[in-house]
Amino acid sequence: MNWVKAFYFIGIPCFLLHACATDAVQTADVGSSEKEPPKKPKIEFGLVVDSLEHSTHSIRFGETFSGILDAAGVDRQTQFRIQSKGSEVFDPARIQEGKTVHFYRSVDDSLKPVLHMVYAENALSYVRIDLKDSLLVQRIQKEVQVRERILSTSIRSSLYEDLLKDGGSVDLALKVADLYAWSIDFFRLQKGDALVVAYDERFVDDSVRVGLGNIRFARFRHADKNFDAYRLESDGRLIDYYDEEGRSLRKAFLKSPLDFFRISSRFNRRRFHPVLKRVKPHLGTDYAAPTGTPIRTTADGVISKTGYTRGNGNYVKVRHNGTYSTQYLHMSKIKKSIRQGIAVTQGDVIGYVGSTGLATGPHVCYRFWKNGRQVDPLKEKLPEAKTIEEVYKEPLQLLCDSVRPQLDRLMEEEMTRLP
Repeated sequence: MNWVKAFYFIGIPCFLLHACATDAVQTADVGSSEKEPPKKPKIEFGLVVDSLEHSTHSIRFGETFSGILDAAGVDRQTQFRIQSKGSEVFDPARIQEGKTVHFYRSVDDSLKPVLHMVYAENALSYVRIDLKDSLLVQRIQKEVQVRERILSTSIRSSLYEDLLKDGGSVDLALKVADLYAWSIDFFRLQKGDALVVAYDERFVDDSVRVGLGNIRFARFRHADKNFDAYRLESDGRLIDYYDEEGRSLRKAFLKSPLDFFRISSRFNRRRFHPVLKRVKPHLGTDYAAPTGTPIRTTADGVISKTGYTRGNGNYVKVRHNGTYSTQYLHMSKIKKSIRQGIAVTQGDVIGYVGSTGLATGPHVCYRFWKNGRQVDPLKEKLPEAKTIEEVYKEPLQLLCDSVRPQLDRLMEEEMTRLP
């Protein structure tokens, strides 16, 4: 009697036997699928460290690299090999106080020798020394991940404060100010002005932020007018930031020689002088700021004068062309490289805020000449930069068409949140 007949004989039909056998196989399959996936290895500084013992040392003032290695049990012969092999990569004499050295040791050897050591130079790079097998010293750059972010904010107090409150950063505030420095006077922002900005942030190790990338596009709504900015590139190279009409945001003059600080006194032909105690024309605009704040030239030009007078204190004057000149007064000091005849580029630092000369507190008095006559730069219609080249008009139009609907929607959402 074969086994099928035997099971049938004791009352189990063959089709039930087949079903039981199939269920057994399926049950076995289900059981195997529920096994835990293999554990992902732990990676640090490009090393698999699951089976290594990890310790760190924070470099103290006056410590030497050889002293740190002595304490870690690395013999002098190995130290000599590290110095000779890594001389082109790493200078042990230049280690910095407060930086961290990582040690990875073998746990399979009772002596626990150091197999790898890492000097963390900064957030982006480290020096790794591999001691096992053939000694290797290499500087490794961490892989940087770039992530796009979009941020919206409304002006309630100042661009700087409101950006930070709504999740932005100091470097983003500075970059936005620099982007719009030619078209928006940040000393005249109003409650209800709003900003939408798309930009890149740079990260290492998945979550460690290492800085700001480029602003991709932005819209600043100021005084019921939209100021759009689109970053146009060609082969990864910045051409410029343009509005949708192809006008560059880069004008011939910056709106002010400082970022973010308040106007303490405006151009006034009949101002009462706080030091001289009499009415005297004030033919400049005073920007109050802490002593030492960098002062930048508002346009390209050549240094025509530097010096000191009783009234002006330390000052620098820049000739921009046959029509325009600017002057910057009351500096705490003039930048060392600035002297008569030197060419400067828009945004270059030429000195630092102070209160030299006839000044009651730290500020820069910004003076503006047009055709030899002092005028109020805040009321002047200043020349603009050249419009976009013909070859870039179509790419810019495609960029604007793809981005503008998003800008419209985000700005509308931000405006509905205003009180």
